[in-house]
Amino acid sequence: MSISENVRHVHQKMKQAYEKTEQNKQVQLIGVTKSVSSEVAAELLEAGVTALGENRPEGLADKQAALGRTACEWHFIGTLQTRKVRQVIDRIDVLHSLDRLHLAEEINKRAKQPVDCFVQVNVSGEESKQGIHPTDIHSFLHEVGQYPMIRVIGLMTMAPLTEDEQTIRSVFRSLRHLRDEVAARHLPHAPCTELSMGMSSDYEIAIEEGATYVRVGTVLVQR
Repeated sequence: MSISENVRHVHQKMKQAYEKTEQNKQVQLIGVTKSVSSEVAAELLEAGVTALGENRPEGLADKQAALGRTACEWHFIGTLQTRKVRQVIDRIDVLHSLDRLHLAEEINKRAKQPVDCFVQVNVSGEESKQGIHPTDIHSFLHEVGQYPMIRVIGLMTMAPLTEDEQTIRSVFRSLRHLRDEVAARHLPHAPCTELSMGMSSDYEIAIEEGATYVRVGTVLVQR
C-alpha cells in the first residue's frame, strides 16, 4: 500500500478502537519518522498526519531543516540526554520521555517557554526500559513542581514485546489508573489529562484502554 493508504487504514483502525471506548477525547496520531527520510515524512504530512515523532536530536534537526519548524507538531519520543537538551527543547511541542529530575532541571534551565511533557513510567518493570517506577510517580511530580518550565500533561509507557494481549492490556490499564490518580490531585503544574501509549503493534489495544496519543511508525511507512 502507499503511505496515504497506510494512513487511511490506521485512522480507520483508530476509529474502530475508539468506538469501543467511553471516552470523549479524540486520539492524536503521532507519525514516528525516526527511521525514514525527510521525503517519507513529507508524504505523511501530505496524507494528513499532523504530528511527527523523532527520537534523536540529529533526526529532529534534519527533518525540521527539510520540512520547516511549523510544518506540524513535533514530538520528541526518545530518551533525552541532559547534555542534548539545548539542541531539542525549544524545537519541539511535546516531550514524551521525562524520566528523571536532573532532566527536568536542565529543561527548566534551557527552555524559553513552558514545555508540555509526558512522564515516562516503567509499568512493566523491565530492566531494558527507561521510566519512573509507578510507586514513585507522586513523589516525582511533587519534586517537578519546583520547575516552572515543566508542564506535565500526561503519562507515557511502552508495553512489553509480547503476543499476550492480556499482558499488554494490563500495562496500559495500569497507566490509565495511575493517570487518573494524578489527575484527581489537580496539580497546577501537572494536569495529567493525557496518555501516550501504543505503537504499531498495539495501538488499537492502547486506544481501547484509554490512550489519547499513539506513536505509530512501521505500519504507516511500510510499502
